[in-house]
Amino acid sequence: MITGTGVTKTYRQRGSILGARQVPALRGVDFAVPRGGAVSFIGESGCGKTTLGRIIAGLETYDDGDIVIDGTSMSGLGHRARQPFFRRVQLIHQDPYSALNPTRTIHQTLSAPLALRARQTGRSRSWTDERAEELLSLVGIDPGYVLPRYPHQLSGGMRQRVVIARALTMDPDVLVADEAVSMIDVSLRLGILSLLKDLRVRLGVGVLFITHDIATARYIGDDSELYVIYRGQVVERGPTETIIAEPVHPYTQSLLSAIPVLHGLERPGEEQVVPTEALDEGRADEGCLFARRCPFVTERCEHEMPVLGRGGGEVQRHACFHPQPRSVIPVGAGQ
Repeated sequence: MITGTGVTKTYRQRGSILGARQVPALRGVDFAVPRGGAVSFIGESGCGKTTLGRIIAGLETYDDGDIVIDGTSMSGLGHRARQPFFRRVQLIHQDPYSALNPTRTIHQTLSAPLALRARQTGRSRSWTDERAEELLSLVGIDPGYVLPRYPHQLSGGMRQRVVIARALTMDPDVLVADEAVSMIDVSLRLGILSLLKDLRVRLGVGVLFITHDIATARYIGDDSELYVIYRGQVVERGPTETIIAEPVHPYTQSLLSAIPVLHGLERPGEEQVVPTEALDEGRADEGCLFARRCPFVTERCEHEMPVLGRGGGEVQRHACFHPQPRSVIPVGAGQ
């Protein structure tokens, strides 16, 4: 299991007339990915979800807070001491075209991490070839066809399955899937999503799914938690189906209101929410981060920052002073 408490990350943006500007990417994010479970993070581009994924995978440092992997705090360890722990968290890259070295065959791509794993576990060199074939079969592709080929000789869907197989070479506890199907043809996306769900069951591996697509988050995490993140702050968190059916934060409601409607088969939700202005990350905010765009803003929202909590009888947690469940997702035309 991997958990995070109060994880923060701030970048320095250079080039301003007044000097470097502090740009908060994450503002005290808490999360938990149980073994064999799934957690989804959704939000607009630039909301901090990819930064969080890279931090969890050990590819980015964090400024404050703590990440705990199977009971061991990463904050108290040096870089070298952290590496064995972060190897148990593997990142599935968004772009399978650039994630694979074009000058190496798939056999070479898988053999390098498997050779390291063989040394760690005391296995023979012949094990690496056997394991490469096993992993490719596990992700649904023919080892005999794929292993001698270069990435450009494979389809996009096959490349993404190879990327997943490479992530599995280290026997991870958690897979971080950052927009794992956004670069794949629509006709192939369901196969990749089904594969990730199958790996949860067969291997007991946890999945942290990062996306801007509500439908894919719902498919991956229909039995788990959904986190809605806005400008580095988690503004709503709870069971996936509950948040989709009855969102209480206006930002979540605006995201769900943007789901396309199948005309003739569906009609828009009755209480759709539209932000009052476009996102401007350069503007400082004294109170609620969504206040300038929220159609339900009050004076309190403009001067006081809400924190994530649970109020009333709501199942989910939210960071809003005026939470109100609203029906915003499309419904069947006959309903």
